[in-house]
Amino acid sequence: MIPVLDWRRFATDPTGFVAALGAAARGPGFFLLTGHDVPEKLRADMFAQADVFFGLPLDRKQDISILKTPHYRGWAHDGLESLDEKSGQKDRKESFNMGLDLPADDPRVIAGEPFRGVNQWPDLPGFRETMLAYYDAALDLGIKLCRAIARDLDQPEDFFDCAFIDPLAALRVLHYPPATGASGEIGAGAHSDYGVITLLMTDGEPGLQVKPRGGDWTDVPQVDGAYIVNIGDCLMRWTNDIYVSTPHRVLPPKRQRRSVAMFIEANPDVVVQALPGTGAPKYPPIRAADYLQSRLDATYNAPVPKDPDQTTPAGGMT
Repeated sequence: MIPVLDWRRFATDPTGFVAALGAAARGPGFFLLTGHDVPEKLRADMFAQADVFFGLPLDRKQDISILKTPHYRGWAHDGLESLDEKSGQKDRKESFNMGLDLPADDPRVIAGEPFRGVNQWPDLPGFRETMLAYYDAALDLGIKLCRAIARDLDQPEDFFDCAFIDPLAALRVLHYPPATGASGEIGAGAHSDYGVITLLMTDGEPGLQVKPRGGDWTDVPQVDGAYIVNIGDCLMRWTNDIYVSTPHRVLPPKRQRRSVAMFIEANPDVVVQALPGTGAPKYPPIRAADYLQSRLDATYNAPVPKDPDQTTPAGGMT
């Protein structure tokens, strides 16, 4: 059972909200979040911009292909990813990906630091502005949620704040075409997310399923305007396996399906290690950037290109 949590309760009954969040994070690893303050109009504008972008001719999307950069930014074409690392089955979806918006003259961009490239933008009126506004709003909500998580884990409420100053957080807008009926077809293969938490907004079209520990694949319920929130592998590691990162997948939809995923990731140099009070560490410490890179490398059938003209996959987020 995936619970529904009202974010407004954190202000009126923080103890009750934190307890409910903690139970969800230790149990199914998923919950629905209502009562948030990401504006309805901004969410609607995101889907409208997504429709325009994915409706562009192929050559215009290829102009900002993710294959042209090693920094996981831009358009990822249908069939590029294989999120199910065991089967290697190719996903049937396309996406637009962006991260922290840095100028070309930022020292980190000039130095070629991993995940510190410039975003690639299509030439569409209002697209960049809408994406950046949504990124900021969703990141703000994610950071606030991490304050509730900190309380549940018996840490100071601001424990995670310093981990999200210039984070690896990434926004991914996804488009799943209607199912063809082909044998073995999958929208997104079974996987768990790599980061701290994921905030997913969908257009209401079904297809997302989760597989709780010891259970079978279960459809995620749809609540209008609610975020689907799940625990990522990095937070599971950070909590020394107290929290659960749950496998999920997307079945091929009957009609086109669109979703917007905000992946809350820490700053690159944050050292992820067992939190105080969680017992003997089950994992060695690791930089957030190194952990993310190790997971992305397994998503694709070829390494990140060093030459932007190469035509091998450059990666992307789940």
